[in-house]
Amino acid sequence: MKPKISVVVSVFNEEENIKPQIDQIATALEGVVSYEIIYVDDGSSDNTVKELHEHPSEYLRVIELKKNYGQSLALMAGIDHASGAFIATMDGDLQNDASDIPVLLELAEKGDWDMVAGNRANRKDGMFLRKIPSRIANYIIRNTAGVNLKDYGCALKVFKSELAKDLGLYGELHRFIPVLAHLEGARITQIDVKHHPRKFGTSKYGLNRTFKVISDLLLMLFFKKYMQKPMHLFGNLGVLLFSIGLIINFYLGILKLLGHDIWGKPILLLGLMLVIGGIQFITIGIIVEIQMRTYFESQHKRPYKIRKITSGKLVQIEN
Repeated sequence: MKPKISVVVSVFNEEENIKPQIDQIATALEGVVSYEIIYVDDGSSDNTVKELHEHPSEYLRVIELKKNYGQSLALMAGIDHASGAFIATMDGDLQNDASDIPVLLELAEKGDWDMVAGNRANRKDGMFLRKIPSRIANYIIRNTAGVNLKDYGCALKVFKSELAKDLGLYGELHRFIPVLAHLEGARITQIDVKHHPRKFGTSKYGLNRTFKVISDLLLMLFFKKYMQKPMHLFGNLGVLLFSIGLIINFYLGILKLLGHDIWGKPILLLGLMLVIGGIQFITIGIIVEIQMRTYFESQHKRPYKIRKITSGKLVQIEN
């Protein structure tokens, strides 16, 4: 019998947090809902794996990755092996509270939400290294990606299984799970959840993640606007550059016919570069368009998602 919910936790060097977190999840879900716990060890170098194996439970499964792949791929591995109708994700640092999982699950079921995300309303982290960068990132994502959430960084979320398995968490895209879900046509809501200060271990995040967030955001914007029509981006840009270059070269050609010396002028080089650049962008657009069509057609996918089909009653009219 499949469980109602699979709780997926990705961990990297969290040996002191393993036992208390497993106990906390079991306490929160025992007798409330059928569940399984999936821990994904992302290449830990401490005793994390040992602690996991020393906590035998019929509800616990442990996935050991061969090396450190990063949180996104670790989450993907756990989601791929989850069998629940719903999937919950949370960090392995005990800052998320497992007692919130039944609340998120109930809202997802009763409200027919595809994803219910947590909002750390009373966040217990440092102001300058964690809270302020997070608020700036949340503001940028909220106003550029078109997904109106307060907290994108909270790991505590509950999804419908079919949505979670279609997210495609490559690279470092775990920060943009709500955006990825939105691109899949998901109905998303967010509620306040509890947040605790870290007791054991050290945070794996720093200010260097800001640059990763910016680059990933650019990728998300491309997915949102041009994933299914890349020629509209590269083609339009290519035509614009080619046209400007053509106008410049036409102008220089007129000057040459009138007897002016145009050789060595910087604008000549600019005109040639714009023409060549425009041709390259148009060519890239055609290639990416072909790749997009190959991606969908080779896997028999459709570039649309259907939420519901309602059949009306067939009415036969007699003459």
